Amino acid sequence: MKKRLLLLLFFTIVTFAQDKKAYQLFDKNGKKVSYKKLLKAAEGTQVVLFGEFHNNAISHWLELELTKDVAVNKAVVLGAEMLEADNQKQVNQYLNGDINQKKLDSTARLWPNYKTDYKPLVDFAKENKLQFIATNIPRRFASLVFKNGFEALEKLTDEEKTWIAPQPIPYDATLPGYVEILKMMGEHTSPNMPKAQASKDATMAYFINKNLKEGTTFIHYNGSYHSDNFEAISWYLKTYQSNVKIVTISSVEQKDLTKLDTENYNKANFIIVIDEDVTKTY
Repeated sequence: MKKRLLLLLFFTIVTFAQDKKAYQLFDKNGKKVSYKKLLKAAEGTQVVLFGEFHNNAISHWLELELTKDVAVNKAVVLGAEMLEADNQKQVNQYLNGDINQKKLDSTARLWPNYKTDYKPLVDFAKENKLQFIATNIPRRFASLVFKNGFEALEKLTDEEKTWIAPQPIPYDATLPGYVEILKMMGEHTSPNMPKAQASKDATMAYFINKNLKEGTTFIHYNGSYHSDNFEAISWYLKTYQSNVKIVTISSVEQKDLTKLDTENYNKANFIIVIDEDVTKTY
């Protein structure tokens, strides 16, 4: 009997050691939840803000899997921070088959990790005849805000203004996320830095809101800091349409996947805790 118990204990330890998970899902209160619950929430909302780590393979894999699964039972529109609004024409041409990937590479400002991390999402949209919205402000305009404040946007041409959130851009300097930006940078920055971030958040929210359709879920891919703590894009979406239904997802890295660290509570409706040893894509 003792020998059998020892054998059972041995196999239990071996099995546990072999069960190495790359991630674990939690709700905002730190309770473990299933992928099935996340999928149901995504299917039942108007907007999913998928907060990722730009260099994390698990984030990118889950983005694609969730998108595929939601699309089985629900009409979807896709959009991303990684594509800028003035490149929407080229994105549409690619989706419609009018240009190939090589032409898209040379005419749109694609991120260096586009091929490995975002092309699968755009190609899914292409294969399934879905919209893919380039939501972000052209980076040169965000740079103008950083240098000269929101006032710099007033000098843009009428066409250029169609690629950003309508002016004047609402702004609350007391939002904790924007306060934290100033705190982190200290004396090495200016009050315009969080304004530049806000110009991105507002523009992404504007193009999401503009492309909402009844009975459809808009799945948006962005860095977690653009939607954490129900701020940033979420705040602007609520500003543009107060009753919009949003589900937020945040990505965090931890050594221990068995519980959510206290500082990660309430970051989002769903928090993906990723093993900190997961290999980075760049």
